[in-house]
Amino acid sequence: MKRSERVAVIGAGYAGMAAATTLAAAGVAVEVFEAGPLPGGRARRVELDGLALDNGQHMAIGAYRALLGLVAQVGLRETDAFVRLPLELDVQAGPARAFRLACPRLPAPLHTLAGLLRAEGLDWPARWAAIRIMAAARLSGWTLAQDCSVADWLAAHRQPEVLVRCLWEPLTLAALNTPIATASAQVLLNVLRDSMGADRAAGDFLLPRLDLSALFPEAAATYLQARGGRLHCGALVKRLAREAGGWRLDRSDATFDAVVVALPPHRLAMLAEQAPALAVPAALIADWQWQPIYTVYLRYPAGTRLPKPMLGLVGTTAQWLFDRGALCGQDGLIAAVVSAEGPHEAWSQAELARRVAGEIARALPQLPAPEWHKVIAEKRATFACVPGLARPANATTDRTLWLAGDYTAGPYPATLEGAVRSGRAAAEGVLAGTGS
Repeated sequence: MKRSERVAVIGAGYAGMAAATTLAAAGVAVEVFEAGPLPGGRARRVELDGLALDNGQHMAIGAYRALLGLVAQVGLRETDAFVRLPLELDVQAGPARAFRLACPRLPAPLHTLAGLLRAEGLDWPARWAAIRIMAAARLSGWTLAQDCSVADWLAAHRQPEVLVRCLWEPLTLAALNTPIATASAQVLLNVLRDSMGADRAAGDFLLPRLDLSALFPEAAATYLQARGGRLHCGALVKRLAREAGGWRLDRSDATFDAVVVALPPHRLAMLAEQAPALAVPAALIADWQWQPIYTVYLRYPAGTRLPKPMLGLVGTTAQWLFDRGALCGQDGLIAAVVSAEGPHEAWSQAELARRVAGEIARALPQLPAPEWHKVIAEKRATFACVPGLARPANATTDRTLWLAGDYTAGPYPATLEGAVRSGRAAAEGVLAGTGS
């Protein structure tokens, strides 16, 4: 691509900003159009009375090398962006610990073996059952002959109820945001392969120190602008047309040689009438199901802390608690995450917050009562990651029109890593397809 040519990116979420960063690094002039007031998409900052919250709690793992690479590329040090913790799942049922898995600093796969052998809350038959299923997954190359639900995969490997309840269900909800009865076992195996099944550092938890807009998208915007690109916020693109001289957007007077569409998948149909190359991927996802994520923020008196920066709950509405004071310096603020569908979707925000606060009080009776709450609901946070789901490719039938998003074809569920990999792949497709 000649350096005088231009590319438009529609959407400034993690996928869109990954595409823009990759293009800008290659010397391409890029303009990003974002409907919202700031970048981040479905992983963004939300302001409340001067407090920076997030519209969901997203974490990374050490295996997310594309995300970590782009964070470093735009000028952020990992230690400034994340708190890195060795893999540890600490799960409570009421005031008692139900399960704890901590992998020691040993070479792979000994670290996972040692962690499972020493797991708290399991008897020896359950520990051996966990070791057997991980060994079987490794021997099969982390590949199923035919995809099935996580529940069916666990049943086939005779996993005891305590393992399902305290290990596999929380992991599946955290990784795939889909109930185990309908979640893809193959996609879960992909995540296990690259985390617990890989080297020890790959399984580390990386918990954000920054709000989700500052974590990557805003730094990427600065990187982009330093290289002649532009980010337009509050710019909802409603019309996209292919003309003789290139692509025209209703939000710009410029003509673009290529476009990366990095919108949420359910918004593709909005542009498909003007851009026929989007019709096939729009039709492919037309019947998809979506899964929500609710985040309940609870403000406690100053100095209130969780026992760990991240704590799991079982038998409750909320599955994970994050100590925003320990992670982000937001003293006394706890974020409770409710992943996937459930009866909570019919409750009012006040009722959901009341129930979650009660669950926390039963699990951690030493905590004082919260002073206020705020509930943020993403009704279409992720696609339902079901077995055998056909996902669209980054490429369309038009070599100058590309898709980017965590929903495109790839090994991972809807994660930050999946988003940035997709954005980077779309940008590389643009560069290759135009001869750069």
